[in-house]
Amino acid sequence: MSNSEYALFARLEAKTGKEDEVEEFLRSALPMAQEEEKTTTWFALKFDESTFGIYDTFPDEEGRQAHLDGKIASALEESADELLARPPQIEEVEVLEAKHP
Repeated sequence: MSNSEYALFARLEAKTGKEDEVEEFLRSALPMAQEEEKTTTWFALKFDESTFGIYDTFPDEEGRQAHLDGKIASALEESADELLARPPQIEEVEVLEAKHP
């Protein structure tokens, strides 16, 4: 299909008073995503004042697993207790179709 058939969607719920820190964490993660050879696309999302997300795509399962074992996931795990109201909800998803530039 494409170079982004495999994907992850993570939903993050900030603790009260930690919303700005979660947003800053996500903004600061972009350079780490750019370093990942097999991360095709990476998006940091904000749904409302306390709900955030990450959506990223990969060409294969190896790329997806490398991301799950990478710097962003590690940094998120280290910060989760301090910043998040609950553990991140991470779902592996399959991209059926996509439009790329």
